[in-house]
Amino acid sequence: MNRRSQTKLTQGIDWPIFGLYFALVFIGLMAIFAAEYREGDNIMQNILHLQKNYARQLMWFGVSIVLASIIWLTDSKFFTAMGNLAYAFGIILLLLVLAIGKDVKGSHSWLTIGGFQFQPAELTKLCANLALAKYLSSLETDFNKLRSRLIAAAIVLIPAAIIILQDETGLALVYFSFFLVMYREGLPGILLVIAFSGIVLVLSALLVDKNILFIIFTAITALVVYFMRREIKRKRSRLAMILGVWLFCSAFVMFVVPFIFTKVLKDYQVRRIEVMLGKENDPKATYNTRQSMIAIGSGGLFGKGYLKGTQTRFDFVPEQSTDFIFCTIGEDFGFVGSVIFIGIFLALLLRIIFVAERQRSTFSRVYAYGVASIIFFHLSINICMTIGLAPVIGIPLPLVSYGGSSLMTFTMLIFIMLRLDADRQMVLR
Repeated sequence: MNRRSQTKLTQGIDWPIFGLYFALVFIGLMAIFAAEYREGDNIMQNILHLQKNYARQLMWFGVSIVLASIIWLTDSKFFTAMGNLAYAFGIILLLLVLAIGKDVKGSHSWLTIGGFQFQPAELTKLCANLALAKYLSSLETDFNKLRSRLIAAAIVLIPAAIIILQDETGLALVYFSFFLVMYREGLPGILLVIAFSGIVLVLSALLVDKNILFIIFTAITALVVYFMRREIKRKRSRLAMILGVWLFCSAFVMFVVPFIFTKVLKDYQVRRIEVMLGKENDPKATYNTRQSMIAIGSGGLFGKGYLKGTQTRFDFVPEQSTDFIFCTIGEDFGFVGSVIFIGIFLALLLRIIFVAERQRSTFSRVYAYGVASIIFFHLSINICMTIGLAPVIGIPLPLVSYGGSSLMTFTMLIFIMLRLDADRQMVLR
């Protein structure tokens, strides 16, 4: 291949994202290796016979590179055209899981094809992102109208609902990250404030006695009425609004939250939330989180050194190559290494946002923001899980945790975005 052909092949690629992608995959392979390697292991034999997770992850990385190459050689118009078809395909896969899926570690969300297992819930994130980008970029879509907002919400909530039926609540929650994309496209900020307020109310109801909360809400309402008495005299509707908020908050913490935690959520889900809040004293229920924090804390400032982590080498932390992969990084490389690692992810997120804002088409911009939102959600929840700030809900660390479905999905998400960005001179709505 001559130099002109090579230049044409790589023309338009965003090299910072390309480099950050490979850096994170490499870190993931090294971390999985550190989590599984034991003295005396025959590394080459493990790789050739796929006997260890790091060997299988290396294989999945090879498959991901093939997929990335195919995507890079595909015309970007293909992705704008296939949004609805991809979404329908994803929904069919999710429904197929309900019919013939297999249980793995308490989750009925896996399909087995040719001896390989994969989670359609991972792939459907890509499908939903394409469908949402296609809908919001349609000339017929006026996102200022309630109908358009409801349709956009349905696009992301329908797969989430099906995934919840598969007992895979963690991945279902990822789909709520798409509301950040909708906010960028004009969704009122008050809706995000309301959603955040709802989270605060739930946490308050779990941490504080409901009768005390009722007294607090009543006192705050009385103070608001007192200080706004002049405005209330001029406009009586203000009083009705204030009392409505008081009634809603009181009913929510006294009746709605208890109903959800006793009738809707399953016992293991409630226990995970109680572990996060420090209300669960059962050593078995808190074991994963405690061992995870011990591993990270034992790394100190600079870490114990690569392949020298005792928590890792003696298998104290379960699922250390998947959900708790960050423990390995924290123990081996310490606080400094963890900060650098998180900094690489933040650099990737900021670069994706930069790429999103320079797009000429609505489709490409929405899609890129979807990629950033998904990665941000996975990153924040996974790390918070490992340090006890979020319940353990099985969210992998993008490009780093072991898992073929996850690695291939994030590879396709990123390289479709790179392909769209490379062709941004072609103005598409």
